[in-house]
Amino acid sequence: MEQEKRNQMAAEVLSNPRNQQEEIQALQDTLYVLGGKWKLPIINSICNGNKRFRDIERSIPGITTRMLSKELKEMTANQLIKRTVIDDTPVTIEYTSTDYCRSFGDIILEMIKWGKQHRQKLKTGG
Repeated sequence: MEQEKRNQMAAEVLSNPRNQQEEIQALQDTLYVLGGKWKLPIINSICNGNKRFRDIERSIPGITTRMLSKELKEMTANQLIKRTVIDDTPVTIEYTSTDYCRSFGDIILEMIKWGKQHRQKLKTGG
């Protein structure tokens, strides 16, 4: 049943006949937008309710202030997150995920699931 579901999904996504160049470009586009060490942890942090820079920074072990700033700018440019300036005293800035970002939530859940299974497979050796 699971294989049938995968075959149906593949038929909906992949062209017939297959266009390898188009598929590679799509994979490269996805990796460009989501790839790297920090983007998915940042998205996860924001989706877990961290909206302010320092809260996001504290929730991700090992990320530097400079790297977080760079990644947030890129992710805003790619419309994955929204940067909102709240004109208060003092001025605060909040980051939230966009609908576009949430559109790949199922992919992230599958990645988390796969990662857990992979770690377990390595622990058990089988």
